Amino acid sequence: MVQVRSQFTLDATGGIDLESWLAQLPLCLAPADSARILSAGEMAREAQHRPGIDSGDWALEANSFTAGLDIAFILAELEVGVEGLVAGILYRSVREQQLTIPEVLAGFGPEVCTLLEGVTRMAAIGEIKSYSDGPVLGQAQGQQDNIRKMLIALVDDVRVALIKLAERTCAIRAVKNDESRRRQIGQEVFNIYAPLAHRLGIGHLKWELEDLSFRYMYPDAYRKIARLLDGKRLERDGFIRQVQEELGQTLRRADLEVEISGRAKHIYSIWRKMQRKGIGFSQVYDIRAVRILVSSIADCYATLGLVHGLWRNIPHEFDDYIANPKPNNYQSLHLIVREPGGKPVEIQIRTHEMHLVAEEGIAAHWRYKELTSYTTEELKRDAVSQEKENSFQDQITGIRTLLKKQAKSTSDDFLNSLK
Repeated sequence: MVQVRSQFTLDATGGIDLESWLAQLPLCLAPADSARILSAGEMAREAQHRPGIDSGDWALEANSFTAGLDIAFILAELEVGVEGLVAGILYRSVREQQLTIPEVLAGFGPEVCTLLEGVTRMAAIGEIKSYSDGPVLGQAQGQQDNIRKMLIALVDDVRVALIKLAERTCAIRAVKNDESRRRQIGQEVFNIYAPLAHRLGIGHLKWELEDLSFRYMYPDAYRKIARLLDGKRLERDGFIRQVQEELGQTLRRADLEVEISGRAKHIYSIWRKMQRKGIGFSQVYDIRAVRILVSSIADCYATLGLVHGLWRNIPHEFDDYIANPKPNNYQSLHLIVREPGGKPVEIQIRTHEMHLVAEEGIAAHWRYKELTSYTTEELKRDAVSQEKENSFQDQITGIRTLLKKQAKSTSDDFLNSLK
């Protein structure tokens, strides 16, 4: 799961120690790859001192060099490859016109430049103002057509989408204390990039982008739900621990190898469910939730039977996304049960591979497919099946087809198709 980076380590001169930063990345790099990434960092470090422009899509006091390092931290966890990491490090320098594409070409070659050009084209989406009470992608049909062409092009190389999503994730974190830009960036992320993360199946980015943009656009509603969650947190955490213990004992007695954890319900998803169903906070059953990871599909259904034997299920609150995967390849069993005290709790059951796909989506496919020099030996041994390969390719094709069908649609129709 993507995490916020720790503070940068400083060297003897007071500057950022790039080798210490590199050591924090969750990667196992070949020496040549390490040198390439450090070289990109040095290029970005030098570029930060050049005159540039304020592109308006980041916090006012942000720095292109540290922004690039933050972007690379997310990309490292998504395992996009060395060329993708280099492009991520340099993107903000190029975006702010402190660094030119010819300079990057001379230092790092055409593949990095192609990625940077793709991400730069996507930035045009953010230059068209987005408001919930009007056309989101601008007034002119020509602008809409250009945006669709960009999005169709990006799915030819998943790394372009991943770099842009990582960059927007860092941007929305960075404007936390920049009141003048929070709403604008929050609206853009909410309308474009959270839905795109959803379509690509990258769950942890989608949830963070949704929650932060919701917080900036609807601060009162966000704070109200956050207070309700905090007020019951100790009670809820204790309840979840009891459920985990009882489940663990039952499943291990059946010789099932399982990992059980509590699952946090995200604030935006709570608010959306309340709005969609017209219900109060107390009627959102899946605020209390437990996730069970098992070794095989057969174990998923065996676990389901044992859960049904423990607690009474709530009618019409069961979904089998293993037999019927979501369009973004999400697979899991979902059910809501009542424990003996009457409290509802959601149970999610999936395999470890399904969980990887749920968290990382297309990025999980990228990890399996590329198997670059920094990928662990464990992942090298665990090749994805041809069936799974075809499924991911179908996902890419589906996004392309959807975007092409929207070529003559309205802005709102296009936006809704992403969601």
